[in-house]
Formats: sequence, structure tokens, C-alpha cells
Amino acid sequence: MPLAILYSRGRTGVEAPLVTVEVHVTNGLPSLSIVGLPEAAVKESKDRVRGAIINSQLNFPVQRITVNLAPADLPKEGGRFDLAIALGILAASGQLPHPILEQYEFVGELSLSGALRPISGILPVSLACKNAKKKLILPLENQEEAQLVKQATNLAAASLLDVCAHLHGQKPIEAQQYCSQQAPSIRTSPDFADVHGHFHAKRAFEIAATGQHNLLLYGPPGTGKSMLAACLPSILPSLTEEQALESAAITSISNNKTNQHDWLTPPFRSPHHSASATALVGGGSNPKPGEISLAHHGVLFLDELPEFDKKALEVLREPLETGIITISRANKQSDFPSRFQLIAAMNPCPCGYLGDPLGRCQCTTDQVNRYGIKYLHRYWIELIFTWKSLALNLSCCARAIRKVKKTAQRLNNALMLPAISLYRVRVRPMPFSPPPTLKPFAPYPNQTIKYWNKPLTVSDCLTGAITESLSYPVPSPISITLKPLNRII
Repeated sequence: MPLAILYSRGRTGVEAPLVTVEVHVTNGLPSLSIVGLPEAAVKESKDRVRGAIINSQLNFPVQRITVNLAPADLPKEGGRFDLAIALGILAASGQLPHPILEQYEFVGELSLSGALRPISGILPVSLACKNAKKKLILPLENQEEAQLVKQATNLAAASLLDVCAHLHGQKPIEAQQYCSQQAPSIRTSPDFADVHGHFHAKRAFEIAATGQHNLLLYGPPGTGKSMLAACLPSILPSLTEEQALESAAITSISNNKTNQHDWLTPPFRSPHHSASATALVGGGSNPKPGEISLAHHGVLFLDELPEFDKKALEVLREPLETGIITISRANKQSDFPSRFQLIAAMNPCPCGYLGDPLGRCQCTTDQVNRYGIKYLHRYWIELIFTWKSLALNLSCCARAIRKVKKTAQRLNNALMLPAISLYRVRVRPMPFSPPPTLKPFAPYPNQTIKYWNKPLTVSDCLTGAITESLSYPVPSPISITLKPLNRII
């Protein structure tokens, strides 16, 4: 039969739409043409496919070959259709059986030697194949990521010859089973348990983590703002498998590899302040996710907030409210999920030393008033750091150093650090009510939250036991006041 029909998967945002690969071989001048709105990389696949078939010791038909990628109005990109096109040519020329091809979907890029190379976005493809109840044949290097999908039948092959041997029944490929988190990985990110002092800050971070509140850290440099923000994922609950799959799918289509042993950990993204609006929300001629989507179900930390471009910050308005970002281009429109917790840090003035007892601040009153004032109303909780007495901080520093058994020389060096401490927490009214489904801080209501001198439970945060008023859902803006301690704990 000169016509062969196979199935593959394209890519549109985080979706993997079905693409039907139709191959027709007929008499005429030898040629290979590909139609169906292919981009340059897809058009170049005819040379890769010809070389892979010939170098695999298979017969490439010296006839007129037409390949149609349907639907014709869906843009096709990348080399993910190479395997399906090569198998279609072999089936249309009578070298492969036709009926068995309907049970499978094929993705993978071919090298000239016939070896299969990995593609990006394999996780959405595996999810779509599971929903369609079909088996997926994919490159061997994509096997680990595709195993994260439950009840999906994935067949990993190393070359075109392996796929042909499997379709002929000569050497069947064993299906790969679902593989959850194998073993806990060694945590390399900072942990709240390693932070000494900052008791008010820890309390504010626990409240922010429990209710997924946006948090603004405001204070001079060296107070630990960036360190505390980097520690936040260590007290967040692990993602559910559904949430982890959503986050991993976004990571997959952005050409990043998902860590199989750490994929249930909430993501933490910290872009540089020189990042453009496109880098934050995503974009490009073929839309790809930005930092806000890569932080889906996790934390987005913006350090040196006033240094970000104003346009880049303005584009965060809608994603913060809706939890989704829509990127429109002339030929396509892509939706990316972007429900994240925003943590930002900023200095009180351009030089950062406002209120320094040594008088190092040289900023004028007008510069201080204009610096970052337009950003303060967007955050539910504002954490303010300031300068305090030198003796108080030296005592905290000395205790922490003795606790971790530092040497006397390091103690002397640490005592020369600037004296910085937290003195109050201010919570601003919320611009809108929080989402109806808030992720609890702890997996179970009776589980306590650590890192504070008094056990803090989820019910404490939800009933207002530690605040003046804090309840869900909130018919009116939240008002929280945390009183400072009068002594060192």
C-alpha cells in the first residue's frame, strides 16, 4: 500500500496536540516534500531521514514521496517528527506492517546514523498519550522524564533499527513503568533550621507560607533578606503529584531537565534585575514560558526590586491575579499557568544605608521618598529591617558562632559585622481576597510548624491565634500586627 498513516505529537504551550503523519509513495521523479505548515527545522528533516534510513541498512525508495503533517493550520516545529516520517516511508514502501502502527505514537529526532536523539517537552507528550490510551515510542534519553506519568506505556528505543525490530516482533521493547520519587536527595538549598536569630522574620515567613501571601523584605544590605527568601522553600509542603506534573511539564518544554529525585520540591526562581519583560512572563516567535511560569506552584524571588525595569514589573499584574499568562502572536496563542508566591527584597534608599548610625547614607530626602514607593502597595506583608544597638547584635552573633563551634578567629571577624536587626513587621491590606483553595502549610492540620519558640499549627494561622485578625475567607482586608520581642530568645 503506497499510503501510510502514523501519529505523533506537536507542541502548543504546555499542550501536545495530535499530529497525523501521512506518507504517500508513488512513481515519479525521486523527491521528498513535506507539507502541513512546517518550519525550517521540519523541512530539513528530509535530509536527516534519508541519511538515517540508508545508514541503518534499510531501503530508501527512489520514488516521489509526499509527507503531510495534519492539521495543516497547526505550526510544526523541531525535529520531533523525524521518527514518524522515517517509519511512514518504510511502511509506505512495504518494509513495515501497517495495522500495528495504529497502536503507537512516535516522537524523536534522528541522527544521520539512525540513532534517536531526545526532544524537549516529552512530559506533555506522555500525558497526552496516556489520555489517548496509546503506547508511546520515544528516545532512550527521554525515558527517565516520561516515567513520571502514571499508567503511561512508554517504549524507549536507542535507534531506528530498534523500533523496526520491535514493530516486526523480532526484539520487543519492554514498557517502562511509572517511577515516583526514588529516594530523598541531599538538600543543597538553604534551610530555615540553619538560620540563627531573625525570630520575627521567621514568624512572618511562616504566616506567608501558610496563606501563600506575597512578601516584601525592606531593609539595608546585609540583613539577610536574600538568605531568608532562599530558605522559604524548605518550610513549604511538598507538591502533590498533580501539581508536580504541571510544574515539570513547564520545565520540560523550556528545554530544562526535571530532577526525578527532587521533582516534588516547590520550584524557586530568582531572576536577575536586568531580566526583561519577555524573560519574566515568556514570549518569543514560538512562545516559551518565562520565570513566572517556571515558578508555578513555587516561589518567585525578585531581589533589588526597584532596579527591575518598570515595564517588566507592570506585566506581573494580571498573572498575580489570575494565575495564568496568555501570550499571543500572529499565528498562535499560548497559555501558561503562573500561580506563584512573590517574594521581593529592596533597600530603603539608593545607597541602602538609610538610618545607619555611622551616617554612611548620602541620599537626599527626595531620593528616599521616590525610591521604590510605587511598589509597596502590591504586597500583603511587608517585613522591615532596621539598625539596632551594637551590643545586642554582637550578643546574637557570638551565641550563634559558639553554637556551631566556630573558631576564635572567626568570632573576632564576626564581631566586626554591622549591627542589623529586625524591629517590626507591618502588614498591608490585601487588594483582593486570596484564592479559594489555599495550600496548607502542613500536610495535616495537627502537624506543628517548627523554627519558632512556640509551636505554631495551621489552625493558629487560620483562626487568628497569633494575630489580631486573620481568617479565611476574608470578606475585608487582613490586618496583622506582630509585636517585637523585648529580649533575645
